[in-house]
Amino acid sequence: MSGAGLPPLALTMGEPAGIGGEIALMAWAARRERALPPFLLLDDPARLADLARRIGLDVPVRAVASPEEAAGLFDSALPVLPVALAVPAEPGRPDPANGRAVIESIDRAVELVRQGRAAAVVTNPIQKSSLYAAGFKHPGHTEYLAHLAGMAEEPVMLLEGGGLRVVLATIHVPLVEVPKVLTKDAIVHVARVTARALRTDFGVASPRLAVAGLNPHAGEAGTIGREEIDVIVPAVSALRAEGIDAQGPYPSDTLFHAGARARYDAVVCMYHDQGLIPLKTLDFDTGVNVTLGLPFVRTSPDHGTATGIAGTGTASPSSLIQAMLTARDIAARRRGKGA
Repeated sequence: MSGAGLPPLALTMGEPAGIGGEIALMAWAARRERALPPFLLLDDPARLADLARRIGLDVPVRAVASPEEAAGLFDSALPVLPVALAVPAEPGRPDPANGRAVIESIDRAVELVRQGRAAAVVTNPIQKSSLYAAGFKHPGHTEYLAHLAGMAEEPVMLLEGGGLRVVLATIHVPLVEVPKVLTKDAIVHVARVTARALRTDFGVASPRLAVAGLNPHAGEAGTIGREEIDVIVPAVSALRAEGIDAQGPYPSDTLFHAGARARYDAVVCMYHDQGLIPLKTLDFDTGVNVTLGLPFVRTSPDHGTATGIAGTGTASPSSLIQAMLTARDIAARRRGKGA
């Protein structure tokens, strides 16, 4: 999908001591080869120029005053809407003093998209421990974006890569707590939002959802746990009553091989690693995180800040590049449907 006529994507700073800046520079350097849509980065221009010199990339960095200015400049320079850091960023050494700049970058990117001046928000990874010191009170990006959107219900995290899409009924929950917080309503909500997004954002006319079990062998008729009987089966029945093509619960050890993947469009997983281990095994380099249910488009690379290699120029921009392409495609579909 070309995305012709869309405004530029808004790419956030992320943790300035992480790899976000250098993979953004690398993505711009690969813009023609990968047919990337125009994007602008909300970051510190001096930091990026220094970083480009440090890792040996010939990327001209230009400060801009608006997304409109960025669109015309993109082919010849990386446009940056300035966000000032409190202290100079040192690769590999997060400083809580820069937490407010990271939050400002997210806030301004969301504002631009909601104004229609940017097509989508693409977020670079954040270091939550640094943000908490700056007053950040949310578990992560997804929850903070829902707060900015004023949403009453929870958005849904979808991970895509290697021909697999997974969504999570519980996210950052200790494994021992999952059976306590897993509910029929949570599964129904996640599946309902996913089915809708598959149609509107991914162009799947008749979405097919596979629902994973929680326990080994999907509980084996209650002999290895009752969550399937008491929680998951009622959720699947409720979804089917709404006309959603949901099947399961299936044992997760037979749900992710190639033959199984051909039978569904997304898997509703019960906990974090149940979905992310197979996805990252299939496609570690170009997996993408998409937030479903927001009133604006948001994607992110499916990796962390990688402070251990920050500033070395060895990070891969592949996941960020795919996140931009996915954001472009979703934004174009929404625009085509008048969303």
